[in-house]
Amino acid sequence: MTTAFISHPDTLLHVMDGAHPESPARISAIKHELDKQGITEKLKLYEAPPATDSQLLRVHAPEYVSHIRRVAPKAGIVRLDPDTAMGPMTLSAVLHAVGAVVLATDLVMTDKADNAFCCVRPPGHHAGRSNAAGFCIFNSVAVGVGHAMQQYGIERIAIIDFDVHHGDGTEDIFANDPRVMLCSTFQHPFYPGRGADSRTERMVNVPLPANTNGDSYRKAVEAEFRPALERFQPQLIFVSAGFDAHADDPLAQLGLVEEDYIWVTNFIKEIAGRFARGRIISALEGGYRLDALASSAAAYIRTLAGI
Repeated sequence: MTTAFISHPDTLLHVMDGAHPESPARISAIKHELDKQGITEKLKLYEAPPATDSQLLRVHAPEYVSHIRRVAPKAGIVRLDPDTAMGPMTLSAVLHAVGAVVLATDLVMTDKADNAFCCVRPPGHHAGRSNAAGFCIFNSVAVGVGHAMQQYGIERIAIIDFDVHHGDGTEDIFANDPRVMLCSTFQHPFYPGRGADSRTERMVNVPLPANTNGDSYRKAVEAEFRPALERFQPQLIFVSAGFDAHADDPLAQLGLVEEDYIWVTNFIKEIAGRFARGRIISALEGGYRLDALASSAAAYIRTLAGI
């Protein structure tokens, strides 16, 4: 099994301020852990290209894309919302983050890789069609989905989002698109305060109370995701892979551990094997306790690669 690992040096240069939890150290921690466990050498490594405007415009409004390019600073910090800011290298970082998912889609769809993990930042799943939010500027996974549908004619795509926060931007983009199913577990009530009352047949939102442990999480995924995915029969699976539902994460209160991420990876692989020829494209979302993030992401990637 071939797993593509895609990143770019500019993901380390996006800095919102010195104390922000969405820091460049997140990428370094994951890469260090992969090296330490001997996983890196078993992956196929790629450097992400920048996304093009035509790729962004598949899911983002033209005026929003123009706005982000216009306000990107050459020096200093520009705030897009209370949680999200741009520095001088942010535009390059986010374009390469999106470009990583586009490249991953191409690699998987042309059988150059069985699956892929995009080790990139900033995250993307809170970015809607016309807005930044929650550390996110462009929605990398959504752009990848749009690319798969337009470039390869995929008619049924599932997005599985196990970040501790609801993927509200992804829901905003695809709520009315019958080709896309979103399966999202998230702590509730919690940021962004959405998702609990907007479930549909394709927007499979599963709110979880604080302190939900791994056993309860697994039961929820089996009860809620499995029947929906089996009905939908996705031809391709994208994963918004946030690791901030870990018990040690400082920004949330769920109780997952590394074994739970191994379990959910195997769940996703099973569904992909049945319906999507094993094709899985993953992108890093949240995760803010560096050691927990690194060990959880390594567990996910190791299981994805069958190592």
